[in-house]
Amino acid sequence: MDTAMIDINAARADTPTCANQVFLDSAGSSLPPTPVLDTVLSHLIRETEVGGYRAQDERSDDLERGYHVFAELLDCEPEDIAFTDSATRSWLTLLDSVPLAAGDRVLIGEAEYAANAVALLRLAEHTGVGVEVVPSDESGRFSVPALRDMLDRRVRLVSIAHVPTNSGVINPVREAAEAAHTFGALVLLDACQSVGQIPVRLRELGVDLASGTGRKWLRGPRGTGFLAVRRSVAHRLYPRLIDHSGASWDAADRYTLRTDARVHELWECGVAQRLGLIVAAEYAMKMGIDEIGEQVTALAELARAGLSGLPGVTVQETGSPLAGIVTFTVDGMDPMRVRDELADHDVTVSVSPVETARLDMEGRGLDAVVRASPHYFVSPAQVETFVSAVASLRA
Repeated sequence: MDTAMIDINAARADTPTCANQVFLDSAGSSLPPTPVLDTVLSHLIRETEVGGYRAQDERSDDLERGYHVFAELLDCEPEDIAFTDSATRSWLTLLDSVPLAAGDRVLIGEAEYAANAVALLRLAEHTGVGVEVVPSDESGRFSVPALRDMLDRRVRLVSIAHVPTNSGVINPVREAAEAAHTFGALVLLDACQSVGQIPVRLRELGVDLASGTGRKWLRGPRGTGFLAVRRSVAHRLYPRLIDHSGASWDAADRYTLRTDARVHELWECGVAQRLGLIVAAEYAMKMGIDEIGEQVTALAELARAGLSGLPGVTVQETGSPLAGIVTFTVDGMDPMRVRDELADHDVTVSVSPVETARLDMEGRGLDAVVRASPHYFVSPAQVETFVSAVASLRA
């Protein structure tokens, strides 16, 4: 396998803890590089010296730069960007801002994430909005032809996961957005598992709203998230979850909302974590988003090829294109046991149980899958070590 696209030695030097383990859980919570760690720790120390307010004021230019950094990362405008404390907070905030009423329809894919699905069920219970599932095609992807058959003027929102939590599938976002827009529906992209491992260019994808996290493929701190709102659709939203950061209190009975995406931000945040998130995005862009995507894809293909050759092991992804999440099952072994026994070999993977993506998992007859997600700091030799460790479980 060619590793020339990224300087893996430099990446591994910035990730010293990857040397003594095979870390395959960037789809869960990745290993932050040293510049991110240094940024977070130094700001926390500064807060102990001068207090949180003054420490924040000292970094005001860096915090403001973050909107431009993420606009470059996501190919949108700085005014389209807002920061939150998680991908779920971002997604819920965007959902809450879409005016929905009884009789309106919301369409989701079979791979919808549990947090999103639960929120939509609660919304349907309260408002009478209909939540309907767009089936997947034979390869497990969001079916655009099926979406077209389901669309009408009552569809107000289409929610689509770019890459599901429990599979390496890359959904056809641009085609789905084009179809939804012919009926005036808004498109909400869950980019939680895509930003940082494959290019996510919002202009090209054509979505209206997007949410993401820092802790996964961007290698940022936990407790960080971001959202994007296409400026041309902002007037169609009704942000309710606002405070005095998203609006100015002009008089006793009057306020003025911000006109950019920051209307969705709350005043209080973890400043150290946000600074770390910004550095993580800059670090990824310095590595090269396209190059990261190529490297992650190659490592995942290496893992799938190795696992596919093992008796009793079933790789659960098929077709192409596929991203960096590799899911598999081992005959006769509970996925939790597989995870724990691999940990005894210093191999870190995670498990996606049915509860995280119930519609997709039940549709495929799966209770759980083992999830391996190699990032670019993982060497090909470590992927081979992982495959050998899985083989030893069967032995």
